Amino acid sequence: METRRTKNGRLRSAVTALTLVVAPGIVVVGGAGDAVAATKISHATATSMFRDVGITWSSSGGCSNRNNATCTSFDQLNLTSAQGAQTLKRASGCGLNITGGTETGHASGTYSHWNGYKLDFGKAICLTNYIKNNFTYIGLRGDGAAQWQSGSGNVYADEGNHWDVTYYNCGGC
Repeated sequence: METRRTKNGRLRSAVTALTLVVAPGIVVVGGAGDAVAATKISHATATSMFRDVGITWSSSGGCSNRNNATCTSFDQLNLTSAQGAQTLKRASGCGLNITGGTETGHASGTYSHWNGYKLDFGKAICLTNYIKNNFTYIGLRGDGAAQWQSGSGNVYADEGNHWDVTYYNCGGC
């Protein structure tokens, strides 16, 4: 924080730079008024974060190559998406298994898997009940998937055999 005197002699404080420690070893620095871009994390960082809270992951190909659609990769995942999954695990108490991450093969768009905003979770009764009992039903998506929105604004879409979750933020982490 910086303090300056105005022309009339009054003191004025202003934030001139922001340093934010978002996770061990991850620091974001920005000036006042700067938009802070999404912090991207590696596959190894994401798996460590998931392991810390008991989240599992799987892929039909048994791999983590971002450029292979049969893999489940977390390379270039947004930090807030990983934190959002941790928040979901802690809040729900459910077993969570991630079946889709940032790998190729998902629909495109700004808030896409490839851009680090989405994770797919395997269907489980505990998770389905938690979402439907704690979040607000917001209607059908263009492709017919029913959607629920958490209090923080993240969107959970029922895609039949899995939940497609769009993380706009960390869900209150």
